Amino acid sequence: MNLRLLTRYVALLLMSTASLLAQTVQAADETADALINRMSSEVLGSIKADRSIPAGDVARIIALVDAKVMPNMNFKRMTASAVGPAWRQTTPEQQKRLQEEFKTLLVRTYAGAVAQVADLSVAVKPLRAAAQDNEVLVRTEIKGRGDPVQLDYRLEKTSGEGAGWKIYNLNVMGVWLVDTYRSQFVPEINANGIDGLIATLKERNHANAKKG
Repeated sequence: MNLRLLTRYVALLLMSTASLLAQTVQAADETADALINRMSSEVLGSIKADRSIPAGDVARIIALVDAKVMPNMNFKRMTASAVGPAWRQTTPEQQKRLQEEFKTLLVRTYAGAVAQVADLSVAVKPLRAAAQDNEVLVRTEIKGRGDPVQLDYRLEKTSGEGAGWKIYNLNVMGVWLVDTYRSQFVPEINANGIDGLIATLKERNHANAKKG
């Protein structure tokens, strides 16, 4: 596996959920595959238009993620799945800190690769789902130099405020992101508890920040 290419694709994965939604109604009515297709196109345009993002400006990337990515993800579900069964015993404050540190870890880990994603394109495959399905799998291919690479999304249909399809897991080249992090988080929780995991994530984020 080419690790440089994988890093580029994960960087695109983190950014390709960004959208420029004009109305909540549009998000609620949009199909899951149409959402992924539109957002993938829009984020590539945003990267090309904002020179600070391809330059690796972490603060700008975090701001973009907060404004454009998080509203289209069920990040609480993603974090809970990565933490595993211990999530049920966490306090609201611990949940808040876990989500903050996990998001920072993801963004900082792949921020340096964002500069290389502008030459890529995304092809969304036909959606295989029934109209009444509330959870779907949207399959895509990342196309650029070399062979196409698989990039898939698991989404759930939500109701109420901010209704619409929300992403809760991503698959890069056959590896599910949440499952990968769970294999790292669970042993840490077993050894040092939830607060130990939070401390470890905070330390990793601090180290990544020092590296730039």
